[in-house]
Amino acid sequence: MVAARAGRPFWRTLYFQVLVGIALGVLTGWLFPKTGQALKPLGDGFIKLVKMIISPVIFLTVVTGIAGMSDLKAFGRVGAKAMAYFLTFSTLALAVGLIVANIVRPGDGLNIDPASLDAHAVATYVGKAKEQSVTGFLLHIIPDTLASAFTSGEILQVLFVAILFGIALAMLDARGERFLGTLRTLTAIVFRIVHILMYAAPIGAFGTMAFTIGAYGIGTLANLAGLIATFYLTSLLFVVVVLGLVARAAGFSLLGLVRYIKDELLLVLGTSSSESAMPLLMEKLERAGCPKPIVGLVVPTGYSFNLDGTNIYMSLAALFIAQATNTELSLADQLLLMAVAILSSKGAAGVTGSGFIVLAATLSVVPAVPVAGMALILGVDRFMSECRALTNFTGNAVATIVVARWEGALDLARLRAAFAGAGGDLSEAESDALQIEGRSDVTPAAAREDLSGA
Repeated sequence: MVAARAGRPFWRTLYFQVLVGIALGVLTGWLFPKTGQALKPLGDGFIKLVKMIISPVIFLTVVTGIAGMSDLKAFGRVGAKAMAYFLTFSTLALAVGLIVANIVRPGDGLNIDPASLDAHAVATYVGKAKEQSVTGFLLHIIPDTLASAFTSGEILQVLFVAILFGIALAMLDARGERFLGTLRTLTAIVFRIVHILMYAAPIGAFGTMAFTIGAYGIGTLANLAGLIATFYLTSLLFVVVVLGLVARAAGFSLLGLVRYIKDELLLVLGTSSSESAMPLLMEKLERAGCPKPIVGLVVPTGYSFNLDGTNIYMSLAALFIAQATNTELSLADQLLLMAVAILSSKGAAGVTGSGFIVLAATLSVVPAVPVAGMALILGVDRFMSECRALTNFTGNAVATIVVARWEGALDLARLRAAFAGAGGDLSEAESDALQIEGRSDVTPAAAREDLSGA
């Protein structure tokens, strides 16, 4: 069986199939724009399928992880370290965006009169931004009922309930241990569903890319090519330099991590949604040696608090608008902008179109930059969402491994073996067996040896 999987044709891999879906989607949207726009339900449908399964994945992963811990105090310590990491690198991402925007100045030379901009085009985003607040966001973490956390689809609400449930289960001792076995079986079932849903990933990527190109047109990119190129290069700089140095300090290779999660990165690129690959990322990080409790806490929390790509986008976009409208911002204005962005990015976390909404919330508080200037980037915002999602996704993968390393709970040997591709990917049956045993944090080679009874 192992030899058969190792010799699996490349066209049967998720990576290749999603890549084909993206390419066909771009061609369809470019050659047949109306047809491309009509294919939007394919992408939306796939995202809905994945979001349907995210709540049970988070709940079961967190509950089984906490209940299997011998030291519950460690869980609180992990949470504190994760939040410290998120705050540090979110602030650093904002600072990098500001520095690059001041050096490159992508908005210079446009000389746009703010009075000539169509404020109605961004009125919806401004309205949603006014509804967001940090206090409201924190209160929103608490669900109205225990069941509504799962029906609302709010990640942080599910995480909150799962933490309480896991702690309570761990305190039941022997009685809880019996129920924990049932939950582990349910976890295996849920992850099998995830694998089934991934068969639709190429179709989802095809529909999303066809709609994006068909609706906005490749020609739109040329109008604001400077801003788009600056954003992509800045995000790449942040990932390679900043996250690369963090990874090196933690004892692992960023390039190895990127190779390891390449399928998931391509899925994020094709769907413009980092949530589409969240279940697969959690499974892979556990398999690579990160303990289940740490993965279950850091990954879902990072989706709301560790948005490196979104923060870089906010800094660049805000200064681009200021430069394009000849609005001079002092150092104090820019520092105020960054301080407001740190808070507003938490207030709108988890909201659809959060990148644009957070930008509107930030500019509303800093009156020096005209909010109507957001109309300048509305047309190309969709083309930058892929980069935002990819940077956020990579940042959360790095954060999880780093926190596990800080805790002294990371198995570096397993991590390096996984990055090296030892033994190839596990089959679904092998992965299910490990989930039931509560041992999903092993490398494929070691797992096969254990499961075969060698």
